[in-house]
Amino acid sequence: MPEGIQIGNYLLRFYGLLIVAGAVAATWLASRLIRSKAGLLPGFKLPSPPIDGETGAPIEETEDQQEERIDAAIEVEANRLGEMAWDIMPWALLGGVIGARLWHILLPPASMVEYGLTTMYYLTHPLDALAIRNGGLGIPGAVIGGMIAVWIYCRSKGMPLGIWADAIAPGLALAQAVGRWGNFFNQEIYGAPTNLPWKILIDPLYRLAGYENIAYYHPLFLYESLWNLANMGLLLWLGRRFPEKLRTWDLFFTYAIVYGIGRFLLEFLRLDPAPIGLINANQMFMLLVAIGGVIGLFVNHRKSARML
Repeated sequence: MPEGIQIGNYLLRFYGLLIVAGAVAATWLASRLIRSKAGLLPGFKLPSPPIDGETGAPIEETEDQQEERIDAAIEVEANRLGEMAWDIMPWALLGGVIGARLWHILLPPASMVEYGLTTMYYLTHPLDALAIRNGGLGIPGAVIGGMIAVWIYCRSKGMPLGIWADAIAPGLALAQAVGRWGNFFNQEIYGAPTNLPWKILIDPLYRLAGYENIAYYHPLFLYESLWNLANMGLLLWLGRRFPEKLRTWDLFFTYAIVYGIGRFLLEFLRLDPAPIGLINANQMFMLLVAIGGVIGLFVNHRKSARML
């Protein structure tokens, strides 16, 4: 299976291309969603009515003229927010890659540990720690790193993180759905052996120890990609169906619940966990993410109810 596009002596890997494609798709979706918040964010001020140059008094407007003035101001604000989404993208992408690599370094899968690629190895071989072209990125770390970068950006601009988190959540699920296909080209993140009609062939070079003579496996990356697409669809539906009932952070907490549950269940099929003792670290972390999302929703709405 081809791993990328050969350009001279350089191999442009599909893995990296799909990560970038996912980031671009996520940013496009976030830029569309954040535009709907124009006029609602703190600091937004409606433009004053036009002033009569001679008297200095506001010029009386008809209702239609007033609506046009307000609509024009909101459109300008919507365009500004949409542009901010694209400004955030490189920072979120950089933070995501750093977080994903750190996650992999700190929690390497068992198969890599068997080959000596432990946390200590990476700490003593910094150049190898930076080599991400062949994979080695942990999605949980990518989400954490990306959100930290977004938080820093929002702090610098005086923008509330929660509103941006809700706008980013559906795109984040989309980016994960797209990026998971990089695992297909790298022949990684596959599940237990299977003979189901949608089984995938893993070349001998990429089979885990103890499975050298088994050819077909569950396409775990595909299951997660489809789950993430469903997550994105759910978030978009909720945002359009219940705009008046949703509180800030609700969509992000929902994303965390759905994604956490999906990853927790899919880890049962994974042959290559990231163990800490007898515990699958990724699986337990995803369970905590889902529980945290539930608690977040509960507290968010309980707090809102007290304010009413």
